[in-house]
Amino acid sequence: MNRRSVGRAALAALPFLLALAVDLLFFATRRDRLPDQLASHFVANGRVDDYAGRTSYLVVTTLVLLGTGLLWTVMAWAGKFTGRAYRMTVAFGYAVAGFLGYLLAVVLLINVDAPEDAQGRGQDVTFPMWHLAVAVGVGAVAYGIGHLAAALGPDPEPVEATPGGDGERIALAAGEVAGWARGAGSWWLPLTALLVLGAGVVLLFTATWPAALPALVLGLLLATFSRPYVTVDRRGITVSGLLPWPRVRVPLDRIEAASSRDISPLTEYGGWGYRIRPGRTGVMIRSGEGIVARLASGRDFAVTVDDSATGAALLNTLIDQRRTDH
Repeated sequence: MNRRSVGRAALAALPFLLALAVDLLFFATRRDRLPDQLASHFVANGRVDDYAGRTSYLVVTTLVLLGTGLLWTVMAWAGKFTGRAYRMTVAFGYAVAGFLGYLLAVVLLINVDAPEDAQGRGQDVTFPMWHLAVAVGVGAVAYGIGHLAAALGPDPEPVEATPGGDGERIALAAGEVAGWARGAGSWWLPLTALLVLGAGVVLLFTATWPAALPALVLGLLLATFSRPYVTVDRRGITVSGLLPWPRVRVPLDRIEAASSRDISPLTEYGGWGYRIRPGRTGVMIRSGEGIVARLASGRDFAVTVDDSATGAALLNTLIDQRRTDH
């Protein structure tokens, strides 16, 4: 890690550390004026429906801000964002830190000097909903500060694109037709789908169906795409699941060349799943080898899959055939 990357990591972590410091300072200076059990959870009208001890507040506040800050720092440092994407990534981190820090501070401050009942729970505590609007405003201001700070700081070096056009080919006779397909599954996708579906079923029986519906729909979508298949043929590249939809297809006439190389989803694409980044898109199921197709628009499309060298070689052959035919 060089000095520039250390500076980028520090810039991304700074707002979360500042938010945590402010919240801890509020707690330290008002601890004696807080009830033993703080009103910590509120319904839509601002009335309290759950309580937490002082220690629990400290633990949750620390874990939320430090955990989120750590994730954002890793994403900003290791994600290799450049230019506008890098500035927006840092700025959104500042916005999240400002939003969370404000709400956690308000939860503490509305409990100050609250009378206690026999169980030590704060009474007559309400959460005015206008605090949510203020939290959004704080996040917006923090976004602007973060964007400015990222613009004034060191900008990461752009990732060099993988050149195409000189990759391997597969020999095909005149008029011969060929196709290639491989499963691109990963162990975590079926497990995630099962966990999300299980959560939806639990919510269906313990809560209401509107609360369970998002988890059930998301779980079904994950399940249908838990074992995606990558196909290369005369139509181009197709990534599909167990059902006809969702499906990603890049037509052959949009592809200029293809290559095979190792891909790191986190560092190159900022995560897993269907990713959109400046200059490239991709379907990232896992780390490792994958097909990288250079498109006519100058962008890259990538998908992680085994035996990617064969798929890329066939793509180059089909591209050559298309050019010859035309």
